[in-house]
Amino acid sequence: MFRRVSAAALILIVAAALLVSVWPQLFGLHRLPGFAHVVSFRAFAATAAVGLIVALALAAMVSRAFRGLATSLIVMMLVFVLATAAVLSTRGFSTVTHTADLDPTVETEGSGTELTVLSWNTLGPATTPDAIAQLALESGADIVVLPETILDTATQAAVLMREGGSPMWAHTLAYDQVSPAKSTSLLTSVELGHYDFNSVGTTTAVLPTLVGTPRSGTGPRIIAVHAVAPIPGQFDVWPKDLALLAELCTGDNIIMAGDFNATIDHMTGLEAEPGKTLGDCTDAAMTAKSAALGTWPTQLPALLGAPIDHVMSTSDWEVVEAHVVQTMDLSGSDHRPIVARLAYRP
Repeated sequence: MFRRVSAAALILIVAAALLVSVWPQLFGLHRLPGFAHVVSFRAFAATAAVGLIVALALAAMVSRAFRGLATSLIVMMLVFVLATAAVLSTRGFSTVTHTADLDPTVETEGSGTELTVLSWNTLGPATTPDAIAQLALESGADIVVLPETILDTATQAAVLMREGGSPMWAHTLAYDQVSPAKSTSLLTSVELGHYDFNSVGTTTAVLPTLVGTPRSGTGPRIIAVHAVAPIPGQFDVWPKDLALLAELCTGDNIIMAGDFNATIDHMTGLEAEPGKTLGDCTDAAMTAKSAALGTWPTQLPALLGAPIDHVMSTSDWEVVEAHVVQTMDLSGSDHRPIVARLAYRP
C-alpha cells in the first residue's frame, strides 16, 4: 500500500515538474529562479529527458516490480520531449553556414533602406578587434552591438573596418574602467550620421545599455543592450532590466540588440500586444525561424544552448534574414554572434 501511494505521489510530482518546465509562463513562473534557468535550455532539458527514458527502460527490463512505475515515467517524459520539440520547432533551426554566404548588396523587391545588425558579447579581451572587424565586414554590418567591449577595443575594430572600406563611429558607455563587463560599445556606420547618447535614467542598472538617438532625427533609434544575468544577488534586478528594455522599445523606428540574458520565454508578459516580443519590438530570429539556436555558451552546440542574445526591431523594420553565427566559437568569447538584416518599410 505504501509503495503504491509513494509511486502515485512521485508520478504527480514528476508530471507537475515536467508541465512547468515545458511552459512556466502558464503559472507565471518564467522569471523566477530555477524555472527561468530550466526554460533557458529547452533542448538540453529534452536531451536529458531522453537519457532518463533510456535509463528507465533498462531498469524496467531488469526489475519487474519497477516496470509499472517506469512505464508511467517514460510516457510522461516522452510527452515532455515531444512538447519541447514542438515549441522549438515553432521557433526554428534555420541557419547559414558562413556569413560570407550572404550578399549584403542584394536588395529585396520593394525594399527601402536596409541595415545589417551584428550583436556579439565579446567577453572583454577574449575577442580581438581583428575578429570583430572581420565578422562585421563579412556580414556587411551597419550597426555592431558589443556588450563587454571597452572603448579601446571598439575603436580599434572601427579603424580596421574603415581600412576595410566600411567606416564606423565608435561609442562606449562604461560604468567603470576595471571590468570589461561594465562596458557596452556600439559601432555605427558613418552613413547613418551622428548619434546622441544620454544614459541618465535610460540604462540598465548593473551592466550598461547604450541608447542612441539620431541627431538628424531621420535614422532609427538604436539600443545596445546588456541586461544583468539571473544569478544570485541579481534575481530582483534582472526582471527590472527586462521591464526597462520593454519600455525603451516603445514607439517606432527602433532597433534594439545585444545580450539580454533572457530568452523569449522570459519576455512573456512584457510585450505591448500579441505578436510582439518585448514592448513594441519583435525578435528577428523568431521571424526568421532561427530562434531555437543557442547563443550561449559556445561550449555547448547551438542546438543545446540558450538563445539569450537578440536583434529586435519595431514593425516598420522588416526582417530580411537573421541567423546565429556558428563559425566563431573558437574566437574566445563564450557567446555566439547574431546577425540580422532589416529593411525599413514604414
